[in-house]
Amino acid sequence: QVQLVESGGGLVQAGGSLRLSCLASGTIFSIHVMAWYRQAPGKQRELVASITSGGTTNYANSVKGRFTISRDNTKNTAYLQMDSLKPEDTAVYYCNADVSARSWSRSTYWGQGTQVTVSS
Repeated sequence: QVQLVESGGGLVQAGGSLRLSCLASGTIFSIHVMAWYRQAPGKQRELVASITSGGTTNYANSVKGRFTISRDNTKNTAYLQMDSLKPEDTAVYYCNADVSARSWSRSTYWGQGTQVTVSS
C-alpha cells in the first residue's frame, strides 16, 4: 500500500508564497507522474501541475509563471512552490501519484489534501 501525505498549506495574504510538499511512502517500486490538483468550494477538482519521473512539467494556464512543481526522486517527494498567490487560488490542494508498488503493477493514489487560503 502507498500513502501520500501533503504538508505546507495555510493562510497567506494575496501576493504571498507557500510551498507544499507531498511525501510518498509504503511499498514503492517506482513513481511515474506526480501531480497537484485543487478543489475550491462548489467547483470540480482541477489539475494544477504535474511532473514526470524525468522532470517534464505541465501547468494549468491559471498558474503558469507563478507556480513551480518539482520532485526529489531520492526522497519520493514532490513540491509545489506557489508565488504571487491570488484569492482565487484558495482551495484544498491534493497530491496525486502514479505508482508502481511492484514492477508489474501500477495504480493512482491521492493524498488527504491540504487547505490553502489566500486573503485579499
